[in-house]
Amino acid sequence: MSVLAMPAVRGKLTASAPLAPLVWFKSGGAAQWLFEPADVDDLSAFLSNLDPEVPVMALGLGSNMIVRDGGYCGVVVRLGKAFSFATAWGDGKTITCGGGTSGILVSSTARDAGIAGLEFLRSIPGTVGGFVRMNGGAYGRETKDVLMACFAVMRDGSGESIPAQALGYTYRHSALPDGAIVVEATFEGTPGDPAEIQAEMDRIAAAREESQPLRSKTGGSTFKNPEGHKAWALIDAAGCRGLRIGDAQVSEKHCNFLLNLGSATSADIEALGEEVRARVKATSGIELEWEIQRVGVAS
Repeated sequence: MSVLAMPAVRGKLTASAPLAPLVWFKSGGAAQWLFEPADVDDLSAFLSNLDPEVPVMALGLGSNMIVRDGGYCGVVVRLGKAFSFATAWGDGKTITCGGGTSGILVSSTARDAGIAGLEFLRSIPGTVGGFVRMNGGAYGRETKDVLMACFAVMRDGSGESIPAQALGYTYRHSALPDGAIVVEATFEGTPGDPAEIQAEMDRIAAAREESQPLRSKTGGSTFKNPEGHKAWALIDAAGCRGLRIGDAQVSEKHCNFLLNLGSATSADIEALGEEVRARVKATSGIELEWEIQRVGVAS
């Protein structure tokens, strides 16, 4: 695909863009194209004029993703500052956020407005677009519990407002169409005291610090919790704590986290995950499902 074949943009369009610096594992290949739109209209116009056969994928903070070493063949869309905002309505319960807004900004804006119930978003290392697509959750709550509606730009460039009820939410899954990019979402909490909200945010932050390898090159929770089980406990029981393939390691602090100790390739990380799945299946009969998104092609 040549530069001349790509639609004109007002934002930034980069060919052969390395993705490793943009994802938490710090591994993987390049995107054929990386598009950072100037605003919603720029994104919509680009997608409407892009060959419909070209794959499109949104990239948030890159926390819950393995980009394979051969890179991504298509367009990766990264939402920048124009999509990072959080605005409380003034009713003490509603907040609208951009698709590129971090969970920390959402929860802190809600706190300042006296809106409780969104504290858990502070603990999810991603952006609103990812929360909506994957029904992100932690500490007993999920996106479906607080989402009212979202606005998404579809693969053909059209915009669509989607109520939460239409997203078909299940555990870490939604019915949002492939190629759709969430550019805005509205959440609803309950009126609360800012001091109590901050205390809950502090409690969540302390719990994460104590139990998760936050300062490592990782991808967050690797596998979904099977019905009635905790993935980390199954992994630990299978003897996988500290297991390594090259520089990829199962965290000794939290078994459901994989780490890049330095020079692990994405192939190393994915192979380690598959080895963990095989050992858990052999010891418990339970087949773990990947929670981390794996994209691109092998080298």
